[in-house]
Amino acid sequence: MQLVVPGTPEQVWQAIATGSGNTAWFTKTTIDENVGGRIEFDFGPNGSSSGEVTRWEPPHRFGYVETDWCDDAPPVATEITVTARSGDHCVIRMVHSLFTDSADWDDQIEGFESGWPGHFAVLHNYLAHFAGQPAVTFHLAATSGVPQPEAWKMMLAAFGLDGADVGDLRTLRPAQDDFVGLVDRVYQDENQRYLVARLAEPTTGAVMFGICSPGGQTATGVNAFFYGDDAARNAELAQSEWQRLLEEALR
Repeated sequence: MQLVVPGTPEQVWQAIATGSGNTAWFTKTTIDENVGGRIEFDFGPNGSSSGEVTRWEPPHRFGYVETDWCDDAPPVATEITVTARSGDHCVIRMVHSLFTDSADWDDQIEGFESGWPGHFAVLHNYLAHFAGQPAVTFHLAATSGVPQPEAWKMMLAAFGLDGADVGDLRTLRPAQDDFVGLVDRVYQDENQRYLVARLAEPTTGAVMFGICSPGGQTATGVNAFFYGDDAARNAELAQSEWQRLLEEALR
């Protein structure tokens, strides 16, 4: 996987190779910044994954291996390279390698990789508007027997995003404390759907709404990232209310 993002190599490195950086666009993360150090991703209601840092060459090359990313799956290695590009941009290249000769885990690794594009949209927003800022993040999840297309419409309507398109400015429900989102990315295919909105002033951050159907059951999620001095307060205000909305929307 490869993407172009705004920022210097040092800014991009902070975002992809440090705990505070990953927490600002991916998930709550702890990274010991040295080869052999521990790395842990906390996915909230979806569990966690941990492993070891295998490459540490700031600000250009970062690698790690996860040993418990999926049930009894073999370890998966991730290597990320950062290459400077003209105009204060960088190219990020991410490669996953599975430590097995068996094809039994192809579906799992494909599902593992399919979640990155939505988070990459949040990363692009973070580097473009909030680079270096610490974040408070939370993840919400709910499942439903409703088919994915219908559940997607129900979820977006519950949050005030029904019919949303790129460039729309929407007030996210419940309408409190100016949670206004500028829709930045909308994606849909037969396997998954997601929408990314950048929270505008005075509440700064990003929210990703997503849905997929692993094993035939519809799974929804809300990943929220709050930046700035009021990040903790804003996250606390939103978390319980958004969990309630998510669950009620799918009944």
